[in-house]
Amino acid sequence: MKRVIVAYEKITKEILDLLIDTYPLGYDFDDIISFKNARGETIKALEVNAPTTIYLIKISTKLEEAMEFYSEDEYFFEDNKDFDINLTEEDS
Repeated sequence: MKRVIVAYEKITKEILDLLIDTYPLGYDFDDIISFKNARGETIKALEVNAPTTIYLIKISTKLEEAMEFYSEDEYFFEDNKDFDINLTEEDS
């Protein structure tokens, strides 16, 4: 099974559906995986499993907001693919 790291900007509706199915009430500290990427940077992610792929979804403020809004409105993703939040910190 292959592993794919996905940032919020690259998330698809299918991956967002997997996230909501896996974490219907949101996620907590115990669900977060930390690892080093090829550049030695620490990445924090959520793991979701598809039939042939394990997705590691990078944690970000945008991801949290998208999960919250999408779980309340299934059309949120189609209507707001370029959804943006004014952040006070740099979001990586």
